[in-house]
Amino acid sequence: MVSLLFGLIIGFSLGLTGGGGSIFAVPLLVYGLAIPAHEAVGVSLVAVGATALSGAIVRLRRREVEFKAAVLFGIAGIVGAPLGAMLGAKLPSEFLLGGFALLMLLVAARMWLQAIRHPTDARIVRAGDDALDATSGPACRINPAGGLALTSRCTLVLVFSGVITGLLSGLFGVGGGLLIVPALTLVASLPMQRAVATSLLIIAIISASGSAAYLLAGRPLALTVTALFVLGGLGGMVLGGRLSRRLAGPQLQKLFATAMVGVAIYILIHQFVRSN
Repeated sequence: MVSLLFGLIIGFSLGLTGGGGSIFAVPLLVYGLAIPAHEAVGVSLVAVGATALSGAIVRLRRREVEFKAAVLFGIAGIVGAPLGAMLGAKLPSEFLLGGFALLMLLVAARMWLQAIRHPTDARIVRAGDDALDATSGPACRINPAGGLALTSRCTLVLVFSGVITGLLSGLFGVGGGLLIVPALTLVASLPMQRAVATSLLIIAIISASGSAAYLLAGRPLALTVTALFVLGGLGGMVLGGRLSRRLAGPQLQKLFATAMVGVAIYILIHQFVRSN
């Protein structure tokens, strides 16, 4: 039942923020269920990926997903995820958890500042016919039709962001949403709700690659815990998705950032206490 409850929390966070599930998954598994950090990485990748896929299918039907960005980001992430998984297997758990916490603090600070500086529903930079090849400002812009203007500069930035996200996803066992959502809002200029929807598809793609690399390496996977996490996650995804449509972009960003800071501080304190 505890695994089911934790899965519900993860799914709710994923549906609400498009990435919070991966933030909570590893700490809940390690500190809540006493699963070793390296095995928690595998459970997190599989459970978060499966839950994100269910949410992505719903959002695709609603046409809320920026498909071009998702495919580019996801394919690039597939390259980085196996590399991160191989590197993570060679690192001590203390480094993985500590690095995970510091990463959350950095991303949270960036998201909070953006929410304050742009108190509208995320920054939307539109490109006119004379602005598509601009070399200043955000790398990606929204065309007059409301879609992503996929210039060469935008493509390169999305691919680079995808590789880095995939690498960190495989390394820390996160679906990548804590990096994907900020990247889509800051780099691709997507509104927060559209970034959340797009991130779910990207998380599913990258998690599938990371999960495959984890399993092919012959590393252990707690099947019962994983199944319960996925089951709870499906219910939480529905609840989180409904609430997200009632919140403005800055509210979601601040909520996402606050959650990251809280979990990061807990991990750092726990690691400090264990080392002393």
